[in-house]
Formats: sequence, structure tokens, C-alpha cells
Amino acid sequence: MSLNNASDLTKQPPRSPRVRLGGYVILPRMLDKGRATINGKNGEYHFACPLDHRFLDFKGIDPEALKKALAAGKGDGEILEWIEKNAKNKHSDPEIAAWSHYGEQRVPTDVESRKFFNELHEKAAPKREDVNTWFDLLDLDDYVSFGGKP
Repeated sequence: MSLNNASDLTKQPPRSPRVRLGGYVILPRMLDKGRATINGKNGEYHFACPLDHRFLDFKGIDPEALKKALAAGKGDGEILEWIEKNAKNKHSDPEIAAWSHYGEQRVPTDVESRKFFNELHEKAAPKREDVNTWFDLLDLDDYVSFGGKP
């Protein structure tokens, strides 16, 4: 994948956090943000944000090393191979599946996180009652941020 074809996150959101690569949620979204950051087209999105670190820490991957691999123009499949080769933490398929499932179900668990979550939800679509998980909120925020109607 050429970085010239990388997502322009000033014009469209990155892939949903639900989209998987190698069984991992978050990963395709993080790759979109990394490529866009390299090209200066990341807009409001941040590579190696706390959500990205859930993956980076799970695998034991240095975000700057990953960014260098992305800058070399590697496609998603090549990046997945690079991650599996360079990860400090190796996991079985069932461990990856459990980690990804947990990520999909994650909700704010403390007062500060719940307040932040509720503020974003209120701003994006206060009448939506189907927004419960962090992934629900990210998908909604991406949609509304690029002109979708709540």
C-alpha cells in the first residue's frame, strides 16, 4: 500500500474499531491513523492514543517502530506479519479472540470515564439510547463528525 493512498482523515474517518485484522479489533483503525499521521492528514485523530495503546501494550509493540514500518509503505497484511514478528507478547488464537471480544464490550468503568463518555454522547447524539460501549461511541462520533445525522 502506497502512503499516497492512505486515508485522509480530514475527509473521512478511520475504519471502525470493530474491524479486525489478524483477529485484532482496533488494529485497522490504528493503522489508518498511523498512515494519515505520517502524511499529515490525521485531522482530529491521534496515533498511539489510549485506545491504540490497548493493542500496542497487549502485543508489546513500540508505536514509533510501528510508525516506521508504516512509513515504509507496507500494506495491512505486511504490517500484520511485521507485528507478529516484532511483538514482545505472543498470544494464542483463543487469547486474541477473548481480548478482541472484551474490547468490543468495554464500557466506562469509573466516574471520570463515565463523565467523559456521557459528555461525548450528549454532544454527538443525545437521543440515541443504543450507545453503550466505547466502540459504539467511537462509531457514532465518526459518523456524526463527517456529516451523518444522529
